[in-house]
Amino acid sequence: MSTRRAVPAGIGSYLPAQMVTNEELSRTVDTTHDWIVERTGIHRRHIAAEGEATSDLALHAARRALDHAGIGIGDIDLIVLATATPDQTFPATATRVQQALGMSHGFAFDVQAVCSGFVYALSVATQFIETGKARGALVIGAETFSRILDWSDRSTCVLFGDGAGALVLRGEDGNGNNDDRGVLSTELRSDGAHNAALFVDGGPSTTGIAGHLRMNGREVFKHAVRNLAEIGEAALESAGLAASDVRWIVPHQANARIIASTAQKMGVDMERVIVTVQDHANTSAASIPLALDVAVRDGRVRRGDLLLLEAMGGGFTWGGAVLRW
Repeated sequence: MSTRRAVPAGIGSYLPAQMVTNEELSRTVDTTHDWIVERTGIHRRHIAAEGEATSDLALHAARRALDHAGIGIGDIDLIVLATATPDQTFPATATRVQQALGMSHGFAFDVQAVCSGFVYALSVATQFIETGKARGALVIGAETFSRILDWSDRSTCVLFGDGAGALVLRGEDGNGNNDDRGVLSTELRSDGAHNAALFVDGGPSTTGIAGHLRMNGREVFKHAVRNLAEIGEAALESAGLAASDVRWIVPHQANARIIASTAQKMGVDMERVIVTVQDHANTSAASIPLALDVAVRDGRVRRGDLLLLEAMGGGFTWGGAVLRW
């Protein structure tokens, strides 16, 4: 029986021009290159320029994704933008991207699930396409985490960077089995009991200021490995597949040790895992599409490859998605 699928048509990403290496950070923060690499795998991160907003990063990535897909904005009627660092409290940053792209039709909105945001946004956009409410969608993850970091806190400021990634989805008919191209399953989870492990100490209705990111790294690591393995297996089970069927895992790029530990827990060789965290640090909702863009453009990810996406973020939130490229 024919089934409507949300099929990937193009991918794009953007990193701000300013790059900050570990060595440069060590001149202002009590840290070293070796300390950061040993604990995180990160070598460098990109920082948005003064006046460069989350919507600017998202716009660059969106245009590159549309170019890669070979389509214009007229073929898109939905934009879902995942971000924890919006331009303004309101309106949605997605509407700023919509206007900048010249899209006066359709609809656009933001999703906030921190580092899991892209998977959440992908799940939402997929359902709009599968139900026929959208023909084509831009799913974007974009962040300027540098604006909410405490640059005197070496335990957090070394971990994050700014960036954006975008995926074009279009509706196509499939056969209704897991050989179809497109998104085959998504699984989402959250547990608000862990707010204190990873949060920002501010907000419009509490302090009236943006605040700074705070994290209990040990607690996050413990939950991340367990939750990521669980959600990956759940997403695969929903699609009637197993880890052995996956060509590439594209995880949230937070920490190289978390990525390696999760792969080990799932019984997946690291040669089948896309890792780019060393080049841009943790870019929250942007990290999965950033990594996917790199892997598509360097030829690792090819048409027909089965991918598993997985992420965990503050809240906690976590999510997984299976799609065939």
